[in-house]
Amino acid sequence: MSTSSRRIPVEERLFSLVLALLASEQGLTKAEILSTVTGYSSRYGNASDRANLERQFERDKEELRDLGVPLETVDAVGAEGDTKLQRYRIPPSRYQLPDDIEFSTEEFAMLTLAAQVWREGSLSTDSRRALTKLQSLGVHIDDSVIGFAPSIRTRDAAHEPLTTAIDRGQQVRFAYLKPGQTVAEQRTVSPLSLVFHEGRWHLQAHDDVVDARRTFLLRRIVGPVSPSGSPVTTRPDADESARALAELDALWRSTVATVRVRPGSEADIVMRNRPGSAEVAEGLQVHATDLDILADELAAFGADIHVLAPDSLREGVIARWQRVVSAHG
Repeated sequence: MSTSSRRIPVEERLFSLVLALLASEQGLTKAEILSTVTGYSSRYGNASDRANLERQFERDKEELRDLGVPLETVDAVGAEGDTKLQRYRIPPSRYQLPDDIEFSTEEFAMLTLAAQVWREGSLSTDSRRALTKLQSLGVHIDDSVIGFAPSIRTRDAAHEPLTTAIDRGQQVRFAYLKPGQTVAEQRTVSPLSLVFHEGRWHLQAHDDVVDARRTFLLRRIVGPVSPSGSPVTTRPDADESARALAELDALWRSTVATVRVRPGSEADIVMRNRPGSAEVAEGLQVHATDLDILADELAAFGADIHVLAPDSLREGVIARWQRVVSAHG
């Protein structure tokens, strides 16, 4: 099946984007990316779809950065701020293992064996075709990028049934687990739009039980999403998605945490490449839409990170460590 006749999964599109940006030392313009990279190129010729394609690219950039991929934007000399001439690149020197990770002889042997298997299968036909097209643009392709395997999150299980419900105007039911709770609540909602923000999918919906609009994080939907058998009670407005994103952006800007990371660690690499991160006197200042999720992420770094503020976030990280100790001794 050709690229133009099938839907490219988001993880395949992101992989192709990482591969292309790693392959280019000088970087690629947006036009070069959209016209050559698998997942964009099949739609690039449709001028009426160009605006949607560019918005998709903007979302993909943010997801890569949320994954800790050091995506850089480089202005053209003498044309600073001109988005048409800006180039995007991923410096290979910054996209590597943290300083404190080492492999034993046995582990290295297993990784080498896996790499040999991966080398032949890592590039799909579409990816190889994209690299060939990039070469025709005069872009130098480094063979060493073959075998890069970035970790790409797949969509939440609730995404597809919610998309279907929105398209069909169907009311749905699902179990939703709020932070701090151990028992999920049953929700009956009229889904309005799905938006991607800070690396996660959110559902903007009208909660038909409390008669109010709510935003639900898809990763907190547990169990299946089921049609209720009734049509939606509220129809989405024309600017539904834009309004939901604006609300999430406002929440992201107002929710700030300060952390200190150990230089050269995985925490250092990931947190410095997080969108909106900035160095302050105490350490790093980071933004988030959900402190509970941020606590999950920070707790995974262990001793490589120290939460300075706010108190609720520090307490949340400590509570997660205490549960680990309680469970494992």
